[in-house]
Amino acid sequence: MLLRRRPPQIDSRPIHPAQGFEHLSAESVAVLKWLKANHVEFVLVGPVAEAIRGGAGSPGPVAIVPAPYRRNFERLWRALDAAQARPRPEGGAKDAREVRPAKMTADTAPGGQRWILGAGPHYLDVEGQPTGTPGYQELLYEAGRYELATGLSVDVASPEDIEHYAHLRRTGVSPEMRITRAATHELETNST
Repeated sequence: MLLRRRPPQIDSRPIHPAQGFEHLSAESVAVLKWLKANHVEFVLVGPVAEAIRGGAGSPGPVAIVPAPYRRNFERLWRALDAAQARPRPEGGAKDAREVRPAKMTADTAPGGQRWILGAGPHYLDVEGQPTGTPGYQELLYEAGRYELATGLSVDVASPEDIEHYAHLRRTGVSPEMRITRAATHELETNST
């Protein structure tokens, strides 16, 4: 059997993180390294992204928004299949967006849902794009690139986008933003 075509597996050997990223869990760094080894394009959102950006970053899964083109989904699904990633065993969905797909293929994109997966001790959430949520291109435009270890650079969403996805994870709905001009007009008329 040719091993050359086999997708890289999750490597659990210790990784020496770059200075300032020692606080990241070894499992999270291993998942990120595995995604990069499989040439999956993504922007990191969620608790790990918050920890990289310097926030408190509660422990949690690696949450990604993958690039929305077919070849990227094929790479992601091939990697997930090779790692035998399955729905996480933590019970029922917290909100209507969370889905545990029975069968994943390149044709089964998450849409507006979140796929909650695990491969042993390694957890991965694949975020879809619900209405009102920034997509991959918007996230990438505002993202910062961080080198977590030698040869491991990841795109991390902006703090505002990380908070947007955190709100979505907590409540199940996108935050609503309203701009009202009446209040500004009222202040101008009162000050004159």
